Amino acid sequence: MSIYDFILQRRTIRRFKQNPVSYELLEKIVNAGRLAPSGSNLQPLEFIIVDEPEKVAQVYAHTKWAGYLPPDQGPPPEGKRPTAFVVIIINRSRREKGGAHDVGAAIMNMILTGLEESIGSCWIASIDRNKLRTLLSVPERCDIDSVVAFGYLDESPISEDRDDTVKYYRDEQNVLHVPKRPIECVLHHNKY
Repeated sequence: MSIYDFILQRRTIRRFKQNPVSYELLEKIVNAGRLAPSGSNLQPLEFIIVDEPEKVAQVYAHTKWAGYLPPDQGPPPEGKRPTAFVVIIINRSRREKGGAHDVGAAIMNMILTGLEESIGSCWIASIDRNKLRTLLSVPERCDIDSVVAFGYLDESPISEDRDDTVKYYRDEQNVLHVPKRPIECVLHHNKY
């Protein structure tokens, strides 16, 4: 499958099978993030792989999921939660300000590398950074940017071209529908 095909297939996953993702595969995913473009090549990003079940549950407790969905439809229920997290850190001793572009590039590399291995993901910025800092012993010189949940996919969300809403929803069969603005609404040629 081409990279473009993976991009077309990629959706945020909020339901996971409970098969653990191997550390070797998680390391491969992180390595793809490490090799992403970095502004001025400062490479301020660092990563924490969390894959011990008890620690995964503790990280999960400090995340918020799917704000547009009702509470019974958004967060993964017990038995459908991610089996691993990667915590994305910006080391401020390497880059004092900024780094969001680095984070975006790294996470997209990680998400696509995971998808190639049938690993679903959910990028989460709605997190309790103070609790995660303590839980994971992150030094003060580092900012926790976000976390990415990983696990084997247990759902197949679909995208639909819509410009009238951004709110995703689950249908009667519990399939997640994700509105995406149609290309004709976002693409301009040589001028706005």
